[in-house]
Amino acid sequence: MPYEPPTHTVERSLRATTGAKIIAGVDEVGRGAWAGPVSVCAAVTGLRRPPEGLTDSKLLSVKRRTELAKELHQWVSSYALGHASPEEIDQMGMTAALRLAAVRALDALPVRPDAVILDGKHDYLGTPWKVRTVIKGDRSCVAVAAASVIAKVQRDKMMAELGIDHADFDFAANAGYPSPVHKAALEERGPTPYHRLSWAYLDALPQWRHLKKVRSWADGSVPEIEGQLGFDF
Repeated sequence: MPYEPPTHTVERSLRATTGAKIIAGVDEVGRGAWAGPVSVCAAVTGLRRPPEGLTDSKLLSVKRRTELAKELHQWVSSYALGHASPEEIDQMGMTAALRLAAVRALDALPVRPDAVILDGKHDYLGTPWKVRTVIKGDRSCVAVAAASVIAKVQRDKMMAELGIDHADFDFAANAGYPSPVHKAALEERGPTPYHRLSWAYLDALPQWRHLKKVRSWADGSVPEIEGQLGFDF
């Protein structure tokens, strides 16, 4: 299906309205997975013309995405990745884990950005960062699209490596997201050390439910379930 290529429109607007010179595009991958980290990439691209075919990583084939990521590694001005582990996700919830991963990525850049373009409508980064949220920014903004592709390819590679000792879960194919193979392996073998143990899928596994981690909520709030996929699919 044809799609409009991303542009530098938002970046130019930020430069004009805030005086920002170094702007990072930020995107995450792994929010809805049952296993593995949530990963965030921060990419700085400047205003150069992007590689042909750059867009949201989800719109690209595995082959094209992998090829494009290699090209982007050389094309971007700089990029860095940050991760929050399954244990950190269980301990602090997804929003805080996303912020942790994003800050790790931004702090790892060689130069601190003046502003950040964040994919989506929710600013999970917050102060002291100057943030512009853009819905579907991974399709419309060059820097965010670049971050999307690099993050997806890197996390997929990580999950394939983690899955070597857990072949029944087929992490190389599903990257820790729910799939029929993943579901069957969970029912038979229970969660691996890489699974998120505070998530709702364990409620549908009576024989493994005792492993579920429940955080205490002293402020009376309820656990975050945004992005969690149930066991029925």
